[in-house]
Amino acid sequence: MVKRVLKKMAPSEVLKSRRVRDYVLMTIGIVITAWALDAFLIPNKLAAGGVSGLATVLYYTLKDYGIVVPVGVQMLAMNAVLLVIAVMARGWRYGAKTIYGMVALSVAVDALAPFTPHLAADDRLLAVLYGGAITGIGMGLVFKARGNTGGTDIVAQLLADRTNFGVGQMLLAADAVVTLAAALKFGPDLALYGAVAVVIGGRVIDLVQEGLSVDKAAFIISDNSEEIADAVLNQLGRGATGLKGRGLFSGAEREVVMTVVSRRELDALKALVYAVDPDAFLVIADVHETLGEGFKEIGA
Repeated sequence: MVKRVLKKMAPSEVLKSRRVRDYVLMTIGIVITAWALDAFLIPNKLAAGGVSGLATVLYYTLKDYGIVVPVGVQMLAMNAVLLVIAVMARGWRYGAKTIYGMVALSVAVDALAPFTPHLAADDRLLAVLYGGAITGIGMGLVFKARGNTGGTDIVAQLLADRTNFGVGQMLLAADAVVTLAAALKFGPDLALYGAVAVVIGGRVIDLVQEGLSVDKAAFIISDNSEEIADAVLNQLGRGATGLKGRGLFSGAEREVVMTVVSRRELDALKALVYAVDPDAFLVIADVHETLGEGFKEIGA
């Protein structure tokens, strides 16, 4: 019902609806991330990269001298400095979502800290696995809402503008600096645990954004492409697209049939293709997300 209503909305109304949804999704993701930091990473001295990792190192360094500055406050201060530098260097290109993400995550980390139990204190491997995975879920939701929480993303963008390296490489370098700082403060073992949490978090972020590989894209090359396409359309009930192709060895032109099917339909597709042309060439690739007719709607 909601999808049908969205279809009838004016573009401006749809954008407004998505904007509200994005901020709700960002807020949920930020709360999840903050909880995981307070429960698993910060109390176990695991600096999982980024501003939160650096703030964790500074928190324990200052604590040794009897100075207690909450991690969230440090994150907010660091992000504020980075944002000012970014605005001076690149102009006001950072929108409301970036500022909201910066402030909300910093506030959430300190607000949830008194109520969050310290978990997996006796098993740092579990702390790494849970902490990395749950922060990955939270940040994945933030990114899915087309938001971010600032931090090393800003540093990477600024450095990428002034070097021959890409943003991804700069992000890796920034996380490496945080890991080095953690190694100097906490020792190499805890620094390595933190680096593992970064890797796990990154993989989970990708999983949340891209989704599970539940569909399959098939490219079928055959002399009987019309019959195969007809069978896909009428027997499987799936759409198909004819792509123009030419064999570079033979020079012969052929039509390549492209279709997307669900996992459970894959065996039926293989059997169908084999029945029409046993000599057909079939390429199957994973599809993380399929939007459009017969699958999930684009606005979902």
